[in-house]
Amino acid sequence: MILALDHLQIAIPKGSEDTVRPFYFALGFQEVPKPVALAGRGGFWAVCGALNLHVGVDPKFAPATKAHPAFVMADLDEVVTRLEQLSHAVKWDTKLIDVRRCFASDPVGNRVELIAG
Repeated sequence: MILALDHLQIAIPKGSEDTVRPFYFALGFQEVPKPVALAGRGGFWAVCGALNLHVGVDPKFAPATKAHPAFVMADLDEVVTRLEQLSHAVKWDTKLIDVRRCFASDPVGNRVELIAG
């Protein structure tokens, strides 16, 4: 039986950490130190509340354009504004009438869903 989700990992290409960080920071994540034993692998770790995000370097990187994390946001409009200020396009989706949500892609093309909390 699963007790909890420990972390979510997304992949990025080598050397794209500085390009990707601002996107996830705009969602509310803050970087935390990686364990010394893993620091040499590149990427970075971040947290937002109880959610741990591991951003890992994949030498065979291909963006996740279908599979995606879905984050429930306390203030979706504020997050969308921050993303648009960073020149990230947001696509609103109205297919689920009871859910206010949109999709964005991080700077390397990974799909992210944002849901109003």
